[in-house]
Amino acid sequence: MSHNSQAFLPTNAGLPPSYETIKEEYGVTELGEPHSSAVVRTTVINMPREVAVPDHVVWSLFNTLFLNFCCLGFIAYAYSVKSRDRKMVGDVIGAQAYASTAKCLNISSLIFSILMVIICIIIISTTSVTGGIRTRFQRRTAVATHEIP
Repeated sequence: MSHNSQAFLPTNAGLPPSYETIKEEYGVTELGEPHSSAVVRTTVINMPREVAVPDHVVWSLFNTLFLNFCCLGFIAYAYSVKSRDRKMVGDVIGAQAYASTAKCLNISSLIFSILMVIICIIIISTTSVTGGIRTRFQRRTAVATHEIP
């Protein structure tokens, strides 16, 4: 690497530069029709749009706060956050994998929680009905034995 300093002073002081000299010196050709009859090939690259990967964060948060059966909602929320992180990094395949797991966990949490609510309703309604029957039965036996409480 040479560190020689050269002054770039024009040799023709006061005269316009000669464009023909530059054209010959650097081999610049004028635009026009192509000199050869070569076939021009074009390449089209289709860039896919941003792939929308649902990360199910809102659903997971709902399941975490309201229907957290065996912590499935919390685990689904963790996978949803991982899916969102992968999507931000640009790893679409990883984001889809985590989102699929979060979706399965959300569905399981929802189904199990709904079943638990139904079972609790059944248990509460049957105990109140059977409790009412027992008290009536106890009253009948008490009246029959002349023991009124």
